Parts: sequence; C-alpha cells; structure tokens
Amino acid sequence: MSTKLFVGNLSFNVTKDQLQDMFAPHGVVSEVDVIMDKFSGRPRGFAFVSMETKEGAEAAIKAVNGTTVDGRALTVNEARPREERAPRSGGGGGGYGGGRGGERGGGRDRY
Repeated sequence: MSTKLFVGNLSFNVTKDQLQDMFAPHGVVSEVDVIMDKFSGRPRGFAFVSMETKEGAEAAIKAVNGTTVDGRALTVNEARPREERAPRSGGGGGGYGGGRGGERGGGRDRY
C-alpha cells in the first residue's frame, strides 16, 4: 500500500517532474499531485507525493524535509486524512433570514 506525503512551502516554480526527481532516490514514486488554485491556475505552494512503500516514504521524509528549493525550506511529512467539512448551503449566510419585505420590511422591528 502506498504512503501519501504532504510537501509544503513549495516555490510556485516547482514542477511535478522536479518533485518526482527529488523523491525517486528514496523509493518508487507512484504519484505526484501539485495542488493548483482553481481560479488563477497557479500552484498553491504545496503538493502530495505518494511513495509505493512505507520504508520509501520514511526515507524520503528524513532526506527531503528541511531541504531548500528555490530559497524555501520544504516541509515533508505523512499526509493526514482529509477532514470532512459540512456542506455549503446555497444561501450565502448572514443577513436577516429568509423573510424579506412584508409589513415590517425585512423582518426587523421598527417600533
């Protein structure tokens, strides 16, 4: 079973190929996923690298964590499972609730 690693504090110039080359000496890399901003299309400064074995992942953490790439010290550790988030409502939140208009104008007492 593969082990997923979190790689943080990445330069925005780092590519998938660079990460592949950086981690490959420590074990077989099964996947590299550089996280991109969905609006700008630019990298967000972190990535996930999946190593084929736990031993390879541990070796990569020891070797790559703290190394400097493009003037930035990398943070490498085992990725934690993604936390579940409450679904977003379509309402946008805030405001005075659902009642707009009416006798008192937006639900606020004006007496």
